Amino acid sequence: MPFDTELTRRLGIKVPIVQGGMQWVGYAELASAVSNAGGLGILTALTQPTPSALRSEIQRCRSLTPHPFGVNLTLLPALNPPDYHAYATTIITSGIRIVETAGNSPGPVIKQLKAAGCIIIHKCTSIRHAQSAVKLGVDFLSIDGFECAGHVGESDITNFILLGRARQSLGVPFIASGGFADGQGLAAALALGAEGINMGTRFMCTLESPIHPAVKDAIVAAQETDTELVLRRWKNTSRLFANKVAKEAVRVERESKSGKFEDVAPFVSGKRGREVFVNGDVEFGVWTAGQVIGLIHDIPSCEDLVQRIEKEAEETLRRGVGLIVGGEGGAGRGEGRGEGGQGEGRGKGEPPRANVEPNVNNPQAEMWDIGKTKL
Repeated sequence: MPFDTELTRRLGIKVPIVQGGMQWVGYAELASAVSNAGGLGILTALTQPTPSALRSEIQRCRSLTPHPFGVNLTLLPALNPPDYHAYATTIITSGIRIVETAGNSPGPVIKQLKAAGCIIIHKCTSIRHAQSAVKLGVDFLSIDGFECAGHVGESDITNFILLGRARQSLGVPFIASGGFADGQGLAAALALGAEGINMGTRFMCTLESPIHPAVKDAIVAAQETDTELVLRRWKNTSRLFANKVAKEAVRVERESKSGKFEDVAPFVSGKRGREVFVNGDVEFGVWTAGQVIGLIHDIPSCEDLVQRIEKEAEETLRRGVGLIVGGEGGAGRGEGRGEGGQGEGRGKGEPPRANVEPNVNNPQAEMWDIGKTKL
């Protein structure tokens, strides 16, 4: 059953799932497969060496799917930054109407894209940055929890809290990013107020993902603990797959006496990371992966994955509704109270729960093996 959220309505997609932009992964074969499956596929602009090459990739993707797809444009600090204005111009003149933005000082690019009528999904790792993006006029926020791959920000706030804060404080619809791989996750995100989810690492591990099969096998074999955080010292924290190079980078970063980035730079080379995806040697260089690797156990097609997530989410949401007992005016789950009326759903012979009014100490609250002692 197709979902009906602000994301599906505005973007013209069936399932509220976005394939996030990923360097050296976001090519036409993956983006088109996600869009054909009912989600939103996204090309990564800076994976292409020039704006002209991006235009060709957009045309290639359009030949592979009749459905909506978008382009990611990430602005990151660099000694020789790319011509972001030229890339944005190519996106606009190629007829792309959905753009995922991320990174530092996106204001000028977002203004350029909005003036052309583009729908902007901006990725943020903190509520403070999200509020700044709202002022720039973005249409959706992609709230990136600490679990995510790549740049995690410096706040270390996981999605349960971050999404709750987004629901409380943002007046713009948002999607959840970081830690999502299945329908239960989609259902949870919707329950927390999101309009959909963004997945990166999960889509890396699909048949259409244009990376070496050995990398996909490494993801399937990994656990949620198999990531490393690097570049914390320079407040540019990134979550990477925990291979030998990433672990060595962490050691050098920790032990460096000079505190200069040059000490760790050879270990975090993007060129070596790209080679991993090409040659399949997962130890050759650093590459990004989220903690969600612990939830990934297969390499399906994008169509099978999206359909499975859609089915799981629907079943999970229906099961959640079924937990509500009784209709209007009913006693709900409180029916069947024990003797004396104390304690929800307590049977005969069970000790009553401690019913406590607000701002009153609970005389019956005990912690296992601690009793009533103060902590």
